[in-house]
Amino acid sequence: QVQLVESGGGLVQAGGSLRLSCAASGRTFSSYAMGWFRQAPGKEREFVAAISWSGGSTYYADSVKGRFTIARDNAKNTVSLQMNSLKPEDTAVYHCAAQLGGPTPRRVREFDSWGQGTQVTVSS
Repeated sequence: QVQLVESGGGLVQAGGSLRLSCAASGRTFSSYAMGWFRQAPGKEREFVAAISWSGGSTYYADSVKGRFTIARDNAKNTVSLQMNSLKPEDTAVYHCAAQLGGPTPRRVREFDSWGQGTQVTVSS
């Protein structure tokens, strides 16, 4: 498994932007599909975005499409989530996830490795 550490969360006003980063350990990062999920209080963890091992394919939840962008840098073992036009309903703990091999997953149960998460709070 790969070790994941998220950063970049914080408090922002509605309409603002944040950029989350996830640093991964290990020398096989480029073999992992990566994803971002979020979990608000009292709610289940939900899919936000995913990117294939090569970065050639990206996937988004309908709720963030057009506002969020996932990207990866395999040379630096990092994946990022650029979040623009933030809304109060985007408030949650955001988790980075990794899955070795296979097609790019988009379900919680399909990812093997998880980070501890970073809090994003959007005020109205």
